[in-house]
Amino acid sequence: MRRRDRFYAWVRRHPVVPDAVIALGVFVTLVLFSAAAFDPPWAHFVLGTVMCAALVFRRVRPIESFGVLVAAGLVQWATGLQLTPYDVALLLGLYAVSAYGPRWASRAGLAAGFLGVVLGTLRYVPSVQESAEAFVASAIGLSATVIGAWAMGDVRRTRQAYVAELVERAHQAERERDQRAQLAAAEERSRIAREMHDVVAHNLSVIVVQADGGRYAGDHDPQAALDALKTIGDTGRGALAEMRRLLGVLRTAEDDGSVRPQPGLGTLPELVTSVRQAGLPVELDVTGPPRPLPPGPSLAVYRVIQEALTNALKHAGPVARAKVALVFATDRLTAQVSDDGRGAAAPSDGLGQGLAGMRERMTMYGGTVTAGPSSGGGWRVDLDLPYGEGK
Repeated sequence: MRRRDRFYAWVRRHPVVPDAVIALGVFVTLVLFSAAAFDPPWAHFVLGTVMCAALVFRRVRPIESFGVLVAAGLVQWATGLQLTPYDVALLLGLYAVSAYGPRWASRAGLAAGFLGVVLGTLRYVPSVQESAEAFVASAIGLSATVIGAWAMGDVRRTRQAYVAELVERAHQAERERDQRAQLAAAEERSRIAREMHDVVAHNLSVIVVQADGGRYAGDHDPQAALDALKTIGDTGRGALAEMRRLLGVLRTAEDDGSVRPQPGLGTLPELVTSVRQAGLPVELDVTGPPRPLPPGPSLAVYRVIQEALTNALKHAGPVARAKVALVFATDRLTAQVSDDGRGAAAPSDGLGQGLAGMRERMTMYGGTVTAGPSSGGGWRVDLDLPYGEGK
């Protein structure tokens, strides 16, 4: 299949080669072996050779090629030469100018074809006085042949235009898809930046200020107070530096400055309840003793589960059920959101950026997210988040 596709692509890039083969076939079969049967042979040989040479350029130069063919046909008519089999080159040229030439050339070619019908009928067909039926039949037959050749070329032109439009639409769709992906990534980064600001910016600033002041206020146990406050200050400064780095990369100029509480693992039961109320039965299963996470990773896990449940609500189907399974292991948190709905057969909204956003959130904290059809049907999203050092 690939070899054939490459061959067709090569032919499209070098149209003179197949046209030369066609012209050579016409020359050998209709000129070289038949010119001697007509009088004078040399005139038919020269005229046929000119017509076949014009066919070589019927696609790359359709107007000039058809012009040469028409001129040769007029010479044949004016000199009284007989009609011969190589006159089929005129129909091939008419097809080419209709298929590959501009619209005005196609119409002019059709007009030239009808002119040829009139001239050929008057010269080569018995007159009306001799045989009216033969005259009318010949005129109709020649006209139908001309219209057929022109119509096939016009169909070819229409098909080429349709294919070109489909290709352009495909390219445009690819460009729009890339643009949507870039916009979605930028929007997700901006949303992450605002959420990080809501979670850590104000609180960390207060921690740093109070920790620095508390280091000098340890009246009862100065050494213990100093050690504790030093730890708080170091942790706060590190988190604040990370927050500033994230905001510097992700934040956009648009910022309403609002501060609002953010959800996390502790609010998962409320999320499950809201999804149930929306119409999707959801089961929440927690394995292992719950381990508190920092606000950032906790929010990221919550958002991934929220996105997965939202997708299940939209695409799983009216009778589907979902399950959220959290596993608090010794060194990592794993989560799985699965449903028994339509899975890969569900209709797509054409955006496909939810998974990219979920992966981006987990990558920030060293975690991973995978999604795909379940082996028994439905869809599943798997999350893996190491606790990290010091967690």
